[in-house]
Amino acid sequence: MVTANLEYYKVFYYAARSGSVTKAAEMLNISQPAASQSLKQLENLLGVELFHRVSKGIRLTSAGEILYADISKGYELIEGGEEKIRRLKNLELGEVRIGASDMTLQYYLLPYLERFHERYPAIKVNVTNAPTPETLDILEAGKIDFGVVSSPFEGGEDLDVREVREIEDIFIAGRRFTSCKNKTLDLQALKNLPMIFLEGNTSTRTYMDGFLRRNGVDLRPEFELATSDMIVQFVLRNLGVGCVVRDFAKEALESGQIFELRFNKLIPKRRICLVRSKKLPMSAAAEKLLKIMEPGGQEGTGAKGEKNDPEYYL
Repeated sequence: MVTANLEYYKVFYYAARSGSVTKAAEMLNISQPAASQSLKQLENLLGVELFHRVSKGIRLTSAGEILYADISKGYELIEGGEEKIRRLKNLELGEVRIGASDMTLQYYLLPYLERFHERYPAIKVNVTNAPTPETLDILEAGKIDFGVVSSPFEGGEDLDVREVREIEDIFIAGRRFTSCKNKTLDLQALKNLPMIFLEGNTSTRTYMDGFLRRNGVDLRPEFELATSDMIVQFVLRNLGVGCVVRDFAKEALESGQIFELRFNKLIPKRRICLVRSKKLPMSAAAEKLLKIMEPGGQEGTGAKGEKNDPEYYL
């Protein structure tokens, strides 16, 4: 049964712990008479004497010791909970749950995670690696705090979307296709080349299929792979012409191992976006990381030398 106001037990706990009604009143920011009255009320309700008066304060009776043994456990749990909340607010404890594709993780998110971990090593970072459509699904289900995705995607009214960086889709080829090098090709020429694309459940594949169809090109790739890194490896082995985001091919392009195909039709650039739910709350740690990553964030965004690059402020 409910035997007393919880405030009575609070006064009892602090009085027993400190051995003084006056000290208990000070810790609780109440008057000494109010503390004494609470203790009397508790004794009346329980029908037992809880304290003996001694020369230097008060001492628990045997009944008081029995009560304190249980009450102290409860208040210590409460204090432990309050301490955990304090640590969460101060980023000394907590977790960030993120969804990201291979591309957004490697070429946007990773530098931020490295810096964030250096500053807040006690924060657990959980990254779910998945293509954009799956990332949006797990965001809607509340399994992640936010996602780092690439356009295009269908965003409902419940999504808060922030564009953070441009990305560029290109076609790459190796020495087997040098006849196409340094030429301006028509997109129709792709129909006569062995193509290497990502699998169909990615925003990159969806975007490129749509772009090509709008320009009268309907392709059936010879290879459909799970990662863009693997597409580059297939191109290096002259297995076909690959479609990737430029970042993945940058090293091989700069070394001259492969080359970029040029077309008479410009492929519009896309965006990397931060997406979060307007309905679901985020942890303090996730809020901090997201603030750092957003354009114009207090601690900067995105690669070295430019304010939109991840290493500018790192």
